[in-house]
Amino acid sequence: MVIDGIWSYSPDSGYAEGQELTGYTVAATDGTIGHVDRQADHFGMRHLVVDTGVWVFGRSALVPVGVVTGVDTEGRKISLSCTRGEVKAAPRFRTDSETMDAAYLTSVGDYYHRLPPRETTTT
Repeated sequence: MVIDGIWSYSPDSGYAEGQELTGYTVAATDGTIGHVDRQADHFGMRHLVVDTGVWVFGRSALVPVGVVTGVDTEGRKISLSCTRGEVKAAPRFRTDSETMDAAYLTSVGDYYHRLPPRETTTT
């Protein structure tokens, strides 16, 4: 089941349709989590795969685009509405094949959808 909104950029996020975000720095509300390794849209579930680098060594995170609060093209930075801990606690991303697994994507969407709403700030 696709949860409305969690898989779509909000209109005020600053994202332009078709914009390439690979390489952009990704920041949670309380600090940087990594950079965009790739973006995907399988089953209508748009998401970013974020390489967390040394923060969570050897692990990437899958983030639905509905938690993106700002895209700063000039600064090449994406801001999220969640904390580093919330990203880390999300259903673990293990392999690239999971981006094609509708059940896994649904579990990720359910997790992010249940997070408490926050004041949104843009970059």
